[in-house]
Amino acid sequence: MDVQTLIQKANKGEFSPVHVFVGGERFFIDRAIRALRKATVGEGDAWNEQGFQGKGQSASAIIEAAKTLPMMAQVRFVLVRNADQLAPAEQDKLAAYIKEPVDSACLVLLAEKLDGRGRLAKAAKDRKVLTNAEPLKQQAVLGFVNAEAKSRKLQLEASAAAALVDAVGNDLPAIDDALERLSLYVGDGAKITQEAVEACVSRVRVESIWALVDAVSQRDTKTALRATASLLSDREPPLRILSMVARQLRMVARMGDALQSGMSPPDAAKTAGAPPFKARDLANAAKRFTRADFGQAFAVLAATDLALKGSRRPHEAILEGAILELTRSRA
Repeated sequence: MDVQTLIQKANKGEFSPVHVFVGGERFFIDRAIRALRKATVGEGDAWNEQGFQGKGQSASAIIEAAKTLPMMAQVRFVLVRNADQLAPAEQDKLAAYIKEPVDSACLVLLAEKLDGRGRLAKAAKDRKVLTNAEPLKQQAVLGFVNAEAKSRKLQLEASAAAALVDAVGNDLPAIDDALERLSLYVGDGAKITQEAVEACVSRVRVESIWALVDAVSQRDTKTALRATASLLSDREPPLRILSMVARQLRMVARMGDALQSGMSPPDAAKTAGAPPFKARDLANAAKRFTRADFGQAFAVLAATDLALKGSRRPHEAILEGAILELTRSRA
């Protein structure tokens, strides 16, 4: 089942005892979690909800949480983030549980990647609870825009949809935000035109993001801060800038892995999800990062994401602090 169909079913109250999501499209994953949580325990039911992080976690604790009887409710909601970081033996234990789950819980496992030949992935496939949450391909983004507009009962001209994709690319949170702003801009029942998109949606300067990521890879603090300031001056929200930086860094990481596997730069760029003309830039950036560097960078991005969503500090300052940390020289 694809993730968008799953979300639609969950919004109708339909769910399975287990759901396994594989992929890095946070927009779909977050939306699916909200829908499944609402379908199972509703809002704010702390008694029947439990969360885990995969790294260093035991499968026994997760399974025990799932098997615990719900309190004054029908179902418990158990969420495991980074399930791919569970030790192989622990993943095998979860695979055994997936084969015979209890009906009194909804166990949700999130993973960036899973070994397709591993027992956990195989059990999820056999039970038909494995859901792909990979980023949309460019050609599918336009369909997503139209579907989102329809779900909000917005009248969106074809030229306006194309202009929106041209402005923000395949950044789904940015599209979601843009549609919300456009609905407020044109008013209830009014048609969203290309002119409205051009007037209301700020154009993301992709090259500025590339410049920012390149500066991060070179530990060039001055250039990175200048690129950040430029994006902020264009009224780009800090959370969106962070999201785009994270996306581009994931491209660089995938590029590095592809090159190490022996792929040519053009093929590696395609695998990384980048345009061929960026192959050389991506290859150069990938050479400047070690695996430890990527781990530290993504840890900074994750912490900054949480801070931007929950801190009262000025978001511009939080973002600039993250850029300083990302460009800090490492031994």
